Amino acid sequence: MKKTILMLVVLLSMLAAEAQVNPTVLGDKHAMLKVKQGEKYLLLPVQESEDIASIAVLNGENDMVQRMNVKLAIDRVDYYVPYELKDASLLDIEFHGDRRQKGAVGEFVCWKEMKYSDTFDTTNRERFRPAYHHTPTYGWMNDPNGMFYKDGVWHLYYQYNPYGSQWENMTWGHSTSRDLIRWEAQPMAIEADWLGSIFSGSCVVVSHPTPGPSLLGAGSVVAFYTSAGHHQTQSMAISKDGGRTFEKYSGNPVLTTSDVPDFRDPKAFWNEDIKAWNLILAAGQEMRIYSSKDLKEWKYESSFGKEYGNHCGVWECPDLFEIKNEKLKMKNWVLLCNINPGGPFGGSATQYFVGQFDGKKFTCESMPKVTKWLDYGKDHYATVSFYNAPDNRRVVLAWMSNWQYANQVPTKQFRSANSIPRDLGLFTHGEETYVSVVPSKEMLAVRGQKVKKPTETCEIVVDVKSSAVITLSNAKGEEVSMHYDAQKQTFTMNRTHSGDVSFSESFPCETVAPTYGSIRQLRIFIDRCSIEAFDAEGKMAMTNLVFPSEPYNTIKVKGGKATIYRIEN
Repeated sequence: MKKTILMLVVLLSMLAAEAQVNPTVLGDKHAMLKVKQGEKYLLLPVQESEDIASIAVLNGENDMVQRMNVKLAIDRVDYYVPYELKDASLLDIEFHGDRRQKGAVGEFVCWKEMKYSDTFDTTNRERFRPAYHHTPTYGWMNDPNGMFYKDGVWHLYYQYNPYGSQWENMTWGHSTSRDLIRWEAQPMAIEADWLGSIFSGSCVVVSHPTPGPSLLGAGSVVAFYTSAGHHQTQSMAISKDGGRTFEKYSGNPVLTTSDVPDFRDPKAFWNEDIKAWNLILAAGQEMRIYSSKDLKEWKYESSFGKEYGNHCGVWECPDLFEIKNEKLKMKNWVLLCNINPGGPFGGSATQYFVGQFDGKKFTCESMPKVTKWLDYGKDHYATVSFYNAPDNRRVVLAWMSNWQYANQVPTKQFRSANSIPRDLGLFTHGEETYVSVVPSKEMLAVRGQKVKKPTETCEIVVDVKSSAVITLSNAKGEEVSMHYDAQKQTFTMNRTHSGDVSFSESFPCETVAPTYGSIRQLRIFIDRCSIEAFDAEGKMAMTNLVFPSEPYNTIKVKGGKATIYRIEN
């Protein structure tokens, strides 16, 4: 028996030794690692409190094929991320920071914990991972990108760091869904090249043969994105397989400028009124509009934004589309403008403008100083719409976080989720036209049986009589209070005592939204770390993250009646 145990210990020791790597230390900040051939992944240990290590990946001919930045573990491991080896032969690694405080490079814990593997375990290990919101399988996510609908499938691309759960190494991740709720992870769609990292952008579906790169055929999916190198330029990639894989256009970049450093986030769309393509992108604190016949050559048409709306931060992630309200017999163009900082309660948010667009110039119908917000919570940013959505719907998703604390929220396997899908419309109040926001109809399909108490994944429908106070709480004394004031026509959510608020001074807060008239019914969606509240008629939306130590399982309603539905996913 002792002999068997001894042999087992020796075997395990040999396996452990094989799992370790043997770097060549070249200096107090420099090491190289020869890659073991025939392996699929190298699992990289990450320590989030450390500085990044810059890694150059070389192939067998010593040609550099990739660069990436990873917070390699110095003295402890927070989690692992997989690097798919492919043609990698050598990793040239440069550490940053003061090595006098970190110790000798050769003693870093990353070398003991780095290991080869044929698989990577993506089993959820996070109690705050949402159940019915889209999240990356692992790693960091921010802006939704390139969303479109084709052949019954919704495609969602997103800003993605596959080598850590904080912002870095921007690529386009990819997920697909047939119901806007259940998402299936797909391989990375567009990865960095020597023009730069892959920042935000859009996709269009070509509905008819179009002149341009390789004579684009009907059904082609064309992606436009920002190449973020020394300067920000706009590039194009083409998919012939419905958005699964893309080939970058050999003539990139297709759009450049020299007058502003922030020049990004192209949103392209077909404009039937002018029988041509339009593209809008962010340039500093304005939006620039272009037109094209072939998706390759873009003509500058006009700019919008000077003196309009909020200018406390950089303008980003624009969208421009027409919405019709058949009941009111009206149609308007809406320009979405995401801004950071400058949100109504600090940090990032989505403002919008309502007006008309003739294919060349957007004209806002409001006075310049009028500011309209799409969502009055702290955690609703980078909102953009799906191209080609069925039934002329305007379906949007947002990034459900805030740049004030997005890198610090208490999750590690992944960071960030998208909002639930929302449909946009129009309504009027006083002399102004506003955009309405309602949960997409797909959310009704996952509404399950009624339950007596709130659960960590539920929808709460509150029929209000006049003013109402709704309080969610748990046995730990953590609570979120919501107050609809019928007289002031405001809705307030307070998350000051909602749970863990310690990771950022900007997190504990109270958010307030105008309701533009009375509210008869509220729809409140809870999903582990988020609360999204809507006026059922669409006149108010508010999205806030929460991190309770245990789910809220008690509700008190004053001034209304609540019906609670479990959400089945």
